[in-house]
Amino acid sequence: MKFRLITALACAATLCLGGTGAAASAYPVKQKVLTDNVLYRLGKLPKSTCEEPVVRPGNRGDAKHYIGTVMQCLEAAWETPLSETGVAFEGARLKFVTGSYCGIEARADSDSVYCHDPRAVVFKLGKTVLEDPSDLFLMYSTAARYANHVQRLTDIVYNVDSEAFYGSKAERAERLRRYNLQADCLAGVFVKSVSPLGGRSTRDWKYLLKLLQGDVAGHERLWGKTASVRAWLGRGYASGDPGSCNTWTASPAEVA
Repeated sequence: MKFRLITALACAATLCLGGTGAAASAYPVKQKVLTDNVLYRLGKLPKSTCEEPVVRPGNRGDAKHYIGTVMQCLEAAWETPLSETGVAFEGARLKFVTGSYCGIEARADSDSVYCHDPRAVVFKLGKTVLEDPSDLFLMYSTAARYANHVQRLTDIVYNVDSEAFYGSKAERAERLRRYNLQADCLAGVFVKSVSPLGGRSTRDWKYLLKLLQGDVAGHERLWGKTASVRAWLGRGYASGDPGSCNTWTASPAEVA
């Protein structure tokens, strides 16, 4: 099983933004920046091409090059649609680490986060992810972390983990779960925009879905059940449209 990606959203990590004294809210979420965001009005991401470099097993340099190439594809895919709707676009940085950083633990063999300061997609590439890099997992993981950057650009993230918007651990967990499932959906949207990929088939996509696991011990309520992760990723891929990724108006059963 590939490593499960952990976004650095816990207060102990990078995104404790602090409360403003506003009243806590329970489901359904009522902030319009979440439920009626400009992100849902972008329309389908324009079709484009993204060439996948070869990644040889165990070759960290190949993996870095692959991720860097996919990052360029992601920037190109998202910049114009966001800018045309009035979002002030800023690119994301890419950083590779070998130890602890921004929520990545030193003991973790492989991991990935979006670090809000310094606005970077961060990877730790170890044996777990490098032993068999021939599948779509590296593309998905890069796209999901870049989706966190898109959520930052559209102000979604600032309404997720602040104490101003939740009154219990359960409410916070639900918000983080909806946030993470939305990132999965947006990753699917991107993959659809660059499909078909050279040398790939629907078999590769189905295999990726099998690889993904949501409810990892210690993070069950932050990611959602495995079925939910696969469903939202699949929804984004099927539609190719960020408008299908509104987890904030979804029923609790859909984001379990």
